[in-house]
Amino acid sequence: MAFFANGSSRRISTVAAPTAEAKPTGAVMDSAHVGDIVGALGSIGQHDTLEGRSRRQRLRMLLAIIGPGLIVMVGDNDAGGVATYAQAGQNYGMALVWTLVLLIPVLYVNQEMVVRLGAVAGVGHARLIFDRFGKFWGAFSVGDLFVVNALTIVTEFIGVSMALNYFGLPKAISVPLAAVALFAMVAGGSFRRWERFLFGLIALNIVMFPLAFLVHPKASQVAHGFLPSFPGGLNSTLLLLIVAIVGTTVAPWQLFFQQSNIVDKRITPRWIRYERIDLWVGIVVVMLGAIAIMAATTFGLAGTDAVGNFTDAGGVARALHDHMGTTVGALFAILLLDASLIGANAVGLATTYALGDTLGKRHSLHWKITEAPAFYAGYAALLAIAAAVSFSPDHVLGLLTQGVQALAGVLLPSATVFLVLLCNDKAVLGPWVNTVKQNIVAGVIVWSLVLLSLALTAATFFPGITTGTLELGFGVGALVGVLGGAGMLLAWQRNRRRETERTAREFGNLDPDQVEELEATSLTRAERRAIRDADRDTWRTPALDTLARPSFSPARTAGMLALRGYLLLAVILVGVKVVTAIGG
Repeated sequence: MAFFANGSSRRISTVAAPTAEAKPTGAVMDSAHVGDIVGALGSIGQHDTLEGRSRRQRLRMLLAIIGPGLIVMVGDNDAGGVATYAQAGQNYGMALVWTLVLLIPVLYVNQEMVVRLGAVAGVGHARLIFDRFGKFWGAFSVGDLFVVNALTIVTEFIGVSMALNYFGLPKAISVPLAAVALFAMVAGGSFRRWERFLFGLIALNIVMFPLAFLVHPKASQVAHGFLPSFPGGLNSTLLLLIVAIVGTTVAPWQLFFQQSNIVDKRITPRWIRYERIDLWVGIVVVMLGAIAIMAATTFGLAGTDAVGNFTDAGGVARALHDHMGTTVGALFAILLLDASLIGANAVGLATTYALGDTLGKRHSLHWKITEAPAFYAGYAALLAIAAAVSFSPDHVLGLLTQGVQALAGVLLPSATVFLVLLCNDKAVLGPWVNTVKQNIVAGVIVWSLVLLSLALTAATFFPGITTGTLELGFGVGALVGVLGGAGMLLAWQRNRRRETERTAREFGNLDPDQVEELEATSLTRAERRAIRDADRDTWRTPALDTLARPSFSPARTAGMLALRGYLLLAVILVGVKVVTAIGG
C-alpha cells in the first residue's frame, strides 16, 4: 500500500498486480506495464501528480522513482569495469582520471535519451527499432547484442570465480551458486522484491570508501589526475585502455536495459524529471567507484613489482593482500564480487527484455514464472550457457574477454545512431523530441564514439600503428565531423523553411517571413514553456502500428548501409582473431 497526501486530505493508493483488466493504451504492449509505480523505496499511484505536494511528499515520490538510473550506472561498474579501472591505476597511476570527467556528459546524454523513450513510448528499445525501421534493421541492431551480452555475462562469472577464489571457494561451487542466486533474484514475480535485492547489492558498494582510505591516497596526486595527459605518449596500448574505459560507460546493453526497466517500473512522462535525478545519482556513484578502484591499485601497489604489470582483477586482490594486508585484499574482492553479480543481473535482463520485445512475448518482472515462462526461461538459459562457458581454459577466457571488449566497442556506433534517430522521431516522442542543442551535443558524442570505435578496431588489428597515424586519423575524423555537422544543420534549416512555406500556403498564401515572425513573437518564452510542459506531461506515443514509418533519404540509407558494412566486417575480423588465437 502506498500512502500519499493529496492536497489537504490523505488517500490510499493501492498497488495493483498486473491483471487481465489492466488495458495498455497507445504503444504499450504488456498489461504489466500499466499501473502504479512500485519501487524498492515506495510507491506512487498511477494517476498521482505533483500538484499540492509538500517537499517531504515530493522527496518520498523521488525515492519511489529511484532505481533504473542507479542500477544501470552501478551495473556499468561490472567485472569488466573493475578490471579496467584497476588496470588504469596499476599501470598508469591516477593519470587517467580525467577520462572519467569527460565521460560524465556522455553518460548523461545517452542515458537521458532512453529515459525519454521509455517513459513516453512505454515499450523497450528493441521494439521501437523493429517497428520504426523494420525487421532488417531490427535484426541488425539486436542480433549481435544477444551474442555480446551472453559473452559479457561470461566475464561476470569470471569475476565471481576470481572474487570467491580469493576466499578459498573453488569455481566448481562459486559459479553454479552465483547462477542460482541470480535466477532467484528475478524469479519471484515481484518487481519491488527484485529492485530491493539490487539495492542491497548496491549498498555493498560502500566498501569502496574504506578501500580507498586504507591505501592512504595522496590528494595532490589524485587532483593532478584530473589534468589531461598521456603517460608514456599516445600509443596503441594506452589508446586501447582509454577506449576500454569509454566502452565500460556506454555499452549497448545499458540503452536496452534502462529503457525497458523504466517501462517495467511504469514510469510515465510526468516523472521524467525525477528519473533524470535518479540518473545523476547513478552517475555520481559510478564515478566515485571508478576513482576509488583506480586509487586502490595506484596507492595500494605503489613501490611493488606489480606496478605496470596488470594481469587480471583476481591478481589485483592477491597483490593488495600481499602488500596492504588481508582487509584491503578482501574489500577489493568483495567489490569485485558485488560488481559481477549486479552486472550479470542487469546484462541478463537487458537481453531477455530485448528478446521479449523481439518475439512479442510477455517480459516483465511483475509476472510470475507461470505467467511469463518464455521470459524467465530465456533468462535461465542465458545464465546456464554463460556459466558453462566460464569453465573454459584460462587462456580461452582471457581471449574471450578481449573479444567482448572489442565487439562492444565495434557495436557502440550502431546503438548510438539508432538512439539519436529515435529521439528525433516526432511520431514517437512528440513534444519530447531532441532540441537543436541536444542534437548538437548528441552528434558530437556519437561522432566521438565512432572515431574511438574506429581507433579501437585499428589498434586491435594493427598493434604497431604509430602515434602520428592515430593523431592524423583523429584530426581527419574531427574535420569530417565538423563538415558533416554543418551540412546537417543546413539541411535542417532548409526543411524548417519548407515547413514554414507549407504552413503559409495552408493559411491563404501568406508570406513565409511573416509566418516565421508570428511564430517568434506571438508567445513569450515562458508561455511557450508552460504550453509545452502541459502537453509533455500527458503525451504518450500512439499505437505503433498506426504510425507511418519514417522515410530514409538516399544519403541516410547510404550512411546506414556503410555503417552496417563496417560493423559486419569488424565483427567478423574480431571473431576470426579470437578463434585463431584460441586455436594456437
